[in-house]
Amino acid sequence: MRLTDEEEAMLAGDMGPHVQWAIDHQIKIGTFFDAADMVPVSQAHMMADPESFGDAGAAFMEDIASGKSKVVIPMITDPRGVDLSYYRPLGQTEEMASLERRFITACETIGIMMTNTCINYQTVMPPVFGDHVAYGDTGVVIYSNSVCGARSNFEGGPSALAAGLTGRTPRYGLHLEQNRTATRRYRVTTQPKELTDWGVLGAVIGRKAGSYWEVPVIAGLDHAPTSDEIKHFGAAMASYGSTPLFHIVGITPEAPTIEAVGGTGLLEEKITAAEIAALRDSFAGHGDQLDVVVLAAPQLSLVEMREAASHCAGRHVKKPLIVCTSPQVYGDATRMGFVGTIEDAGGTVLQGTCFYNQYAREIGEANGWVNLLSNSAKIVNILGGYGYRPALASMQDCIEAAIEGKMA
Repeated sequence: MRLTDEEEAMLAGDMGPHVQWAIDHQIKIGTFFDAADMVPVSQAHMMADPESFGDAGAAFMEDIASGKSKVVIPMITDPRGVDLSYYRPLGQTEEMASLERRFITACETIGIMMTNTCINYQTVMPPVFGDHVAYGDTGVVIYSNSVCGARSNFEGGPSALAAGLTGRTPRYGLHLEQNRTATRRYRVTTQPKELTDWGVLGAVIGRKAGSYWEVPVIAGLDHAPTSDEIKHFGAAMASYGSTPLFHIVGITPEAPTIEAVGGTGLLEEKITAAEIAALRDSFAGHGDQLDVVVLAAPQLSLVEMREAASHCAGRHVKKPLIVCTSPQVYGDATRMGFVGTIEDAGGTVLQGTCFYNQYAREIGEANGWVNLLSNSAKIVNILGGYGYRPALASMQDCIEAAIEGKMA
């Protein structure tokens, strides 16, 4: 890889051992992906929940914090694994909370902003068209690439940390324009109507594309989605297909036409009603016992919090209802009465976490939860691997099920 004089100095250790580690880590990644050089990035976003990093990860961050290195660009974080204001009632342990506290302290010491959100594009300085960034969370990356027109690969936790310390990332993958052109072409034949429909559509396309290196272009939609709808669409596509970028003709910024993203010569595949129904049916829970309802993955926006509150107003749940939102949204949702309305109905609102990355298996085992209902196509795809039998329904039907105490 070609290195600038500044990067050579980093590698030589002139800026300290932790920056030296960071640039060396990035060179190894760049060499693996045949990157020619580094590209400066304006922001970094790190996934690092305690369920993943464990004691060794906390110790690693504490070692970095013991030095003099600081992040050199704005750096933010994905949802945490523990809401430190509410964790024991979920069945989380003090050991889990202690690990979280250690990691947070180390991050803050080196200048990382603990935003604890996977919806930073809706809350905290969203990237702009053409902006090179180093983002971790798959839902964050696919939204930022596709909807904002920014440039990011999926950055693992150490890679995002390295970008924060150096202010750059290897120039490969979606930082290169030639990798942003369409490779798969789809036409929608059934129009999505609400959030879960958009998630299911994204899941079907992600499963069909099936590779990080495929770039779907989609036509046939008769209206532009809202920010929340396209959020669920992209998050599910990334979950089912590892997809980091899609184009929607006439809607996303790089695809004013099919020609603009090089899609004219591609064979068009139709997304049929039967395929949509088949994916939904694979997560049907009709008649099953209900243990818990979870609204998360991605965290809820302020608009989603308002909708959840409207379905809870003046009622009371018979089964646990867990709602996850970002700390930024939580403040506004509290001020506007949405959090109070959900909690008055017996629901639990967690801030700065997302259910699947907060020891979901241990929480399920502690509470005896197996049959889980959600409106997120992403989360039902994940939680089957954590000991749950997940089912999928609209937000309204999820909350009705919690109130009635059973699946529809």
